[in-house]
Amino acid sequence: MKIILFSLLACGLLFTACEPSPPITPNNDAKLIFKLKFDSTQTRLNALAQTAPMPAGHAGQHPKFNGMSAHKIELVPNSLTPVNAGPVVYHGPETNAGGDNAIKFNEAIIKKEGETFYEVPLKDIAAGTYEYIRVSVSYQNYDVYYDINNVPTWPSGTINLPNQKGTIASFVGFNTYINSITPKNITKSVNANKLQGYWAFETDLSSPYNSANAIYTGAAPGTTVVNPISSTAPTPSGSCLVTGTFDGNALEITGNETEDIIVTLSFSTNKSFEWVDSNGNGKLDIDVSTGTTETVVDMGLRGLKASYQ
Repeated sequence: MKIILFSLLACGLLFTACEPSPPITPNNDAKLIFKLKFDSTQTRLNALAQTAPMPAGHAGQHPKFNGMSAHKIELVPNSLTPVNAGPVVYHGPETNAGGDNAIKFNEAIIKKEGETFYEVPLKDIAAGTYEYIRVSVSYQNYDVYYDINNVPTWPSGTINLPNQKGTIASFVGFNTYINSITPKNITKSVNANKLQGYWAFETDLSSPYNSANAIYTGAAPGTTVVNPISSTAPTPSGSCLVTGTFDGNALEITGNETEDIIVTLSFSTNKSFEWVDSNGNGKLDIDVSTGTTETVVDMGLRGLKASYQ
């Protein structure tokens, strides 16, 4: 009887020792996280991703970003991948309230540098290797400096105020339905669609000139949209689908990730705010008496580099 019991116990121990370990499963909570960065030292590029000096007769500033919104984020396997053929991991809301289909601004995600713009479970993204990324930039909010001239003084006369700060709300998406916009403190009702290039500029004068603060609006005639693979995967007309690389270190998603992947989207703000410098002083000039500003010609970001950790 003892021999039988010992034999059964030995078999049990042997079975336990040979039993395979449970398989390691990926952490289903692991996410792909996107964060924003704005870099004035990053190379200033043109639409073909070539170095772009400032044109003669124009001037530019490195704007100080307060926030940005993107309408779409697409992972791109290679330079031959057409627009929308890669995994679209984020797509913002749209509306027909203004007639034509447009980005719904009042529901847009707007984030500052370093904040998480969007995150998506890695298990929801197709496994693959991605050399490029496309980001449809739709809205920018930033501060610039300017000279404001002919500001009324009490009881009469005017004064010129150099090196003032103001805030620009810049809409660079294909079409945006805007209920209202508040660049900083003043709100302007719009309730209409606005095509790419629309901007609202709010002055920020301190007392005793704050009564002259106002919002000026206009539309830039062009928006630079950088795309290093434009010859094989062109940018759709009227969009701001900025294309960037992972800087030679392609993003690989296996589906077995156990930790988050944080992607930093670094945009070049190197003189990304550009205008016609009518008097050649290198300053953006506003004339209160006429309600005019020097002509803004481009507000497009000047390149995108993506990195991850």
